[in-house]
Amino acid sequence: MKRNLTTAIEKWVAGGLKFVGQLSILSLPEGGYELRHAEDADKPDLDTFHSPSKARSISFFDNAGEYRPLKTAPNLQHGWRLVLKDAAELRAALDHFYPAMTAVWLSHLENALTPVALRDTLNRQTGMYAATKRLQDEEGQELVGRACAASSCTKRILWNFGPNQPLTTLEADKLPPAPHNESKPPSQMPLLCHEACNILVAACREVVKKRERAAGPPPDPSAAHPTPHPTPHAAS
Repeated sequence: MKRNLTTAIEKWVAGGLKFVGQLSILSLPEGGYELRHAEDADKPDLDTFHSPSKARSISFFDNAGEYRPLKTAPNLQHGWRLVLKDAAELRAALDHFYPAMTAVWLSHLENALTPVALRDTLNRQTGMYAATKRLQDEEGQELVGRACAASSCTKRILWNFGPNQPLTTLEADKLPPAPHNESKPPSQMPLLCHEACNILVAACREVVKKRERAAGPPPDPSAAHPTPHPTPHAAS
């Protein structure tokens, strides 16, 4: 049966959903919804917008005007509010702020989300990223703990390092959320990471290349077995 994400979001908010990532959601008395930065809950005189497409430009930059390459980084800019007329506009705005995250959450609730281990993601890389297959366990675990920390990304990680190989360097707030309770919907929708992103894959490549550059070029096998040259014959 085809699912309806807009209807699901409307149901979640009616059931008590108030936060998605750094966003707060408010159902308006006159109908519709309001989105704003969660830390701006009591702030007056916010810049007000009425188009869900405005969420796209807001999501591009942090408070200092710097570009945000990762939409789930914890540096969403403050000082605005979006007034949206219905659940369809709310869904569109949420997709601009956090692409695909509401759909991922719905798949998780339906037990239809399959996490992909980091090793599986790296083992299918080709071209310049094939080097990530040579990532060592210890350096990979350290990288995940640093690159995927809550200070860098607000997603909660569902994947393991490898088959039967859990991640060992994550804080508690990065671990999978508690099982969903149908009788008590959560007030905050967690952002879920079911497969390593391109930014982490690129960081894995850099770790491998840095180690290999420090080790120097591999030995030339031909140097150990030089090609013999024929001895010139003496003139007769």
